[in-house]
Amino acid sequence: MRWIHCLAIGALSLGLAACTTSPTGRSQLTLLSDEQLDQMGAQAFAQYQQELPMVGGAPLRYVQCVTDAVIRALPERERAQNWQVKVFESEQANAFALPGGYVGINTGLLDVARNQDQLASVIGHEIAHVLARHANERASTETATQLGLSVISSASGLQGAGGETMMAALGMGAQYGILLPFSRRHESEADTLGLTLMAEAGFDPRASVALWNNMSQAGGASPPAWLSTHPSHGQRIGGLEAGMGEAMARYEQARRTGRTPNCPRP
Repeated sequence: MRWIHCLAIGALSLGLAACTTSPTGRSQLTLLSDEQLDQMGAQAFAQYQQELPMVGGAPLRYVQCVTDAVIRALPERERAQNWQVKVFESEQANAFALPGGYVGINTGLLDVARNQDQLASVIGHEIAHVLARHANERASTETATQLGLSVISSASGLQGAGGETMMAALGMGAQYGILLPFSRRHESEADTLGLTLMAEAGFDPRASVALWNNMSQAGGASPPAWLSTHPSHGQRIGGLEAGMGEAMARYEQARRTGRTPNCPRP
């Protein structure tokens, strides 16, 4: 069909214009500059600080200690950033890292991550999203998808109730067939990179599996993996276990070279 041909041409043009490679060797579509991503990260971090109260004292020192140890294992360019760390008062077991060097941890996560190694697995995972430019790829994929749908709408001449129904169906297909699988791929890639990162920082990578067992016990019902932006807990644990041999070798090497973080849990 003519509109499929148009969509293919548009997607190919975007891909040729901004194709990069992730740390695992996967091809990526990245349309935004580092400066744009850093600005977006700063804005999101500022908004988060406005929405939730911040916590200082022992919880912040603990999170800062673990984050600093992980940051010391980063490549030089990322390590040189002025990373900012905040702890937020919230029961949600959530954490994030943003382009530009921002890390946020909710107090609810400190109840699930029961020691420094489990917390390091979360922080390593979140920082891995930044290293792999997932925010850029996610935003770029959404932009390309919306452009493709606009091309379909214009080229097909869909109008009226029938046209609206068709476009809604196409939008649903884009959401579940393109955007959500991409996010699951990001999560799995961040699991792999985060496992390596925490091990190279001197944290026991086996704690990552323990953390997700904790998450599974603490969490309620979750949607099927194909309807979720995240892999299931079982899928995550399976992926982590598959890379555990190499991670343990990196961990033992890090310990031999003096990377032995000691961050007492409050």
